[in-house]
Amino acid sequence: MKDHNNHIIKSFMRGFGKTMILLLINKERTHGYEIMKKLHKFYSIKGMSHKIKPPGPSIIYPILHDLEERGLIKGEWELKGGRRIKYYKITPQGEETVKKIKHILRNHIMRTWEEFWEDIPQKRR
Repeated sequence: MKDHNNHIIKSFMRGFGKTMILLLINKERTHGYEIMKKLHKFYSIKGMSHKIKPPGPSIIYPILHDLEERGLIKGEWELKGGRRIKYYKITPQGEETVKKIKHILRNHIMRTWEEFWEDIPQKRR
């Protein structure tokens, strides 16, 4: 049963990958390694199994490239400490997408979750 629970949690977390990355970049201009650090912090939620690993470079960078190809973010190379680092910032199209995501979260998903929690007896909370 424990493996099944981990599978469900992994699937849930994976499903929000692109959205979470887009929301992070919407907050501030950042680079891939910084995104990985923030997601690692998110994935280290108390009570989650150590088997659920945060996404690494093989997941993060293809998502960043896809978001950039779709025009939602824009990458700019900079020299920092003698190294080239690609910083990503949100584009106007990305900002519009974030607005739509927030609207859907507020007006549809949150309502569904609220109804879900209302149906759970107080003893089980």
